[in-house]
Amino acid sequence: MDQLLKIAYAPIYAHPLPEGHRFPMLKYELIPEQLLHEGAISSKNIFAPQPCTDEIILWTHHRGYLEKLKNQTLSAREQRQIGFPQSPQLTQRELIIAQGTIDCCGYALQSGVALNVAGGTHHAFADRGEGFCMLNDMAVAANYLLKKEMVNQLLIIDLDVHQGNGTAKIFENDHKVFTFSMHGEHNYPFHKEKSDLDIPLVDGMEDAAYLSILKETLPQLIKKVTPGFVFYLSGVDILATDRYGKLKVSINGCRQRDEFVFTILKSNHIPCTVSMGGGYSADVKIITEAHCNTFRAAKDIYNL
Repeated sequence: MDQLLKIAYAPIYAHPLPEGHRFPMLKYELIPEQLLHEGAISSKNIFAPQPCTDEIILWTHHRGYLEKLKNQTLSAREQRQIGFPQSPQLTQRELIIAQGTIDCCGYALQSGVALNVAGGTHHAFADRGEGFCMLNDMAVAANYLLKKEMVNQLLIIDLDVHQGNGTAKIFENDHKVFTFSMHGEHNYPFHKEKSDLDIPLVDGMEDAAYLSILKETLPQLIKKVTPGFVFYLSGVDILATDRYGKLKVSINGCRQRDEFVFTILKSNHIPCTVSMGGGYSADVKIITEAHCNTFRAAKDIYNL
């Protein structure tokens, strides 16, 4: 049977969001639409996950926090920290995204790579959400793989422009999960947690310097950690056009980043699950194109 590039897709529910919150959500519809339109994928590549169970979520998140999400009892302050007003539909979508990342792990173990159109919710802590992140999908999936004894050592490669503070905190005492975050030094979150490896980047960094650091770091890190599985957070908020990123990476440089990550993981026979992470360029077409490049790179490099 031919291998397929499997893509998890969680639909955006028609829940009331303030005007300022609708734009960041639009890309999640446009990414699969663009890939389907150009023929890069077909409907066979896309699957719709079911919501993650409470049991699995509680391997990562605190029961009291999950109950607040499900019972709609977050305080006004907690909602401000997350950045979204609470709604049952939004909680349901977060549960679907988490299960989508878990399901992608199973597909990645078969074909080498699988991608979640959403996810990368690395600002979610065990007991709270922050920065548009409610449940930490990669942490949930990592703990699932460990709990099921499917892998012994994991590496999280977080190349979003914002530090993966929630992920770093969740795994700060877990030697089976190595957290690597390469992010803007002067960017959110302003209080950084301690990843196993943090590389803060200066404002205005362009393609050559960015790619040089990554190419110098990642091969040595893989040799050191020897992961059996990798989670890759492929945020495109490193782009020069991003409203909040403060870096100056081009769309081509962002694609080269993805190609390098996939190439080195494939050459080392390390399966990888990808979550999209952030992207806040003023033109949604730029965001969509940069994210679609991640899918195109995965499809080309893994011959799927």
